[in-house]
Amino acid sequence: MAEHRRSLDAPSEEAGGRGLVGRRRVLGYLIAAPTLAVGASWLINDSDPRSADAAVPSVPQPQDLFDLGDLQNLAAAPTSGLITVEMRADGTAHFALPRTEVGQGITTAVAMIVAEELDLPMEKVEITLADARPELMMNQLTGGSNSTRSMYVPIRTAAAITRQRLVEVAALKWNVAVDQVTAAGGLLTGPNGLKATYGALATAAAVTKTVKVTAHLKAKADFKVLGKPHNRIDAHDIVTGRKQFAMDLHVKGAKPTMVARPPTINGTLRRINNLKALRALPGVTDVVGVTNGVAIRANTFGQCIDAIQKVDATWGPGTVDKESDATVLKQLRAAQLPMTVPPLLSQTIDAEFVFAFSSNSPLEPDCAIADVRPDRAEVWSCLKVPIVAQEDIAKRLGLPIDAVKVHVVQGGGSFGRHLFHDVAAEAAEISQKMGKAVKLSWSRTDNFRQGRTHPMCTSRVRVNYAAGNVISYEQRHTGVQTDFGHGLGEMLTAFAADLPIAGNLSFAESIFELTQSSPYNFGVTTQLLNEIPLKFNTGSMRNIYSPNVVCAEELMVDQLAAKFGQDPVQFRRNFLKDPRLLAVLNKAAEVGKWGKAMPKGTAQGIALHSEYRAAVATLVEIDCRPETVNRRIEGEAVTGPRVTKAVIAIDPGFCINPRGLEAQMFGGLQDAIAVVLTSSLHIKDGIPLEGSWDNYFYTREWNSPLDVEVVIMPNTSDSPSGAGEVSVAPSAAAIACAYARATGTLPTYFPINHGRLGFEPLPLQPSTPQSPTDGLDYTF
Repeated sequence: MAEHRRSLDAPSEEAGGRGLVGRRRVLGYLIAAPTLAVGASWLINDSDPRSADAAVPSVPQPQDLFDLGDLQNLAAAPTSGLITVEMRADGTAHFALPRTEVGQGITTAVAMIVAEELDLPMEKVEITLADARPELMMNQLTGGSNSTRSMYVPIRTAAAITRQRLVEVAALKWNVAVDQVTAAGGLLTGPNGLKATYGALATAAAVTKTVKVTAHLKAKADFKVLGKPHNRIDAHDIVTGRKQFAMDLHVKGAKPTMVARPPTINGTLRRINNLKALRALPGVTDVVGVTNGVAIRANTFGQCIDAIQKVDATWGPGTVDKESDATVLKQLRAAQLPMTVPPLLSQTIDAEFVFAFSSNSPLEPDCAIADVRPDRAEVWSCLKVPIVAQEDIAKRLGLPIDAVKVHVVQGGGSFGRHLFHDVAAEAAEISQKMGKAVKLSWSRTDNFRQGRTHPMCTSRVRVNYAAGNVISYEQRHTGVQTDFGHGLGEMLTAFAADLPIAGNLSFAESIFELTQSSPYNFGVTTQLLNEIPLKFNTGSMRNIYSPNVVCAEELMVDQLAAKFGQDPVQFRRNFLKDPRLLAVLNKAAEVGKWGKAMPKGTAQGIALHSEYRAAVATLVEIDCRPETVNRRIEGEAVTGPRVTKAVIAIDPGFCINPRGLEAQMFGGLQDAIAVVLTSSLHIKDGIPLEGSWDNYFYTREWNSPLDVEVVIMPNTSDSPSGAGEVSVAPSAAAIACAYARATGTLPTYFPINHGRLGFEPLPLQPSTPQSPTDGLDYTF
């Protein structure tokens, strides 16, 4: 059997077990390491062109040709070989995920990918979050629904090569042909009862120098894990309270720390007027001035809050002190780009839709731990772009990058908030000035008033139509400047030549063009963005621009359908470009029983959207009857209309975990209800009046539908599309359309209850109010 022997450092490119015909061949690396470690190369999948068969077809828009996810894939490609799967001697496979888990279930999806290609039980796969790795360059950014889409093939490749290598080593050890060895369930099996666990051969399979190899991925028909519903791998820890977030970490010497903040956004500290008195307060160990406030370190967070009540400081001005909802809206309207298509002999529909500021605050308070020494620093926080955070923190501290270690901790939600590292940077600044480790927590009020917001915006739409066809569709989206200083801007600069957009566009305009595309054959179609440079703390909240853009568009589609005398679903069928969107539209209409009789004051709404190469349609039913709208909820609360039913049909390309995908669709629906009906920030004198979740009416149980069905369409691709955020936009649009049908009025200002404050605002000083003692009075 000597002909089957090969050098351990020169594995075969063709080895890998049975069933190679029709399987995808991929490139990867065996990495020099004590036990078996495998890196992956990269393959980019081109999408199929979309057809246009209406009477007045629309030319493809940039997003149809190359979208934001394609850009992220391109940016990740050069360093994809540095992402490794490690097989350990105890038989477990370890993967340090260079993305962040914030509740979206990415660690579960990745565990499933590794388990599938390795033929290893899920419980034998360990997924952790990687520290900041500067060598990954642009390959450590979590956002744009891109994590699974970009990493699916690289992770499969690394796992497949790992399995192949174990098979080869077993064949060499047993002196048998490679095709006589099988790998399944963590066990290698050969002829005549030969057996060995993966772990037993992990050390022997290691190489002393990095070697390029190829392997074949499993055929989809052979999948046993992927495509099957799985609970989250951390579900038990979550429900039993064992889940560890930044707030749960214990780092030696890191004491609770909070910051008394100015009464304006981005106001600066000029002077602490009672420093000596603050330092003498019970439990307080340190008080220092920092860029945006007075930092207080104490033995407990309660003592920090007590001290904040006593702070007497002189503050410098903020960046938007004179702004309010009304002043911002006036500036937005003045900045709207003009329409360009003349009406000629056509008829015109023209409308403007306004969307208020909304909060990016996750349920988990912003938190970071920092331990800064003269020659080094260590930081723990939930960070979606840890490489950028590491670079910036090092610069602020005056340390070399390799002297700053940044640990990524799982987060309790994000809404785009953790794309920014300001909490971690502030913790590092405080630790350096105090010379001690700190455990910094922002308060709920800090989150809402000084945190990140989704910008206020308008979306103006003009449609020209004649002779049963739409001649032109123009949409001018105008917003407060969105901050993209978290890594996406660097990608745009690096790959500008590869983008299907021209002109001197800003980062925001480029991202808008790579994410927005009308799905309809509406003749001459243009969707353009303009922004005003107001210095609010903004961020790219879930689905970035799409919930607002699609909401405005789909409301106009319903208006067009009425002008044409057509049913809204049939009208969409007549003008859709993408057969995948037509399929999800038909499925949602079928399952949701579109067109059924509804009581007065209630109605159905339907809308659709394609982004991240996924296709989604949502059908909802809404109750706008007075007895529902005016129902009383104990305490300060906003009720209003209620979505009573939702059907979401999604084509995600290839579905990795149906249970996880369903949860993502549920979450997107809740976001959509908030955007359209209930949640917004009211700006007065440059700062939000909202100061807590009690004030900010994100979707509550009393506004959530009891009847929700998610329909996952049959796979239309071998690879997953981006699906983490994609249900927000069509769900928001469907709710708005349903509201218009139920009330007989076209909603133009969102959320529809923004004009009703519904609470007594907290004072601006102290910046964090005293902890309440009447919590039981609000339980019911």
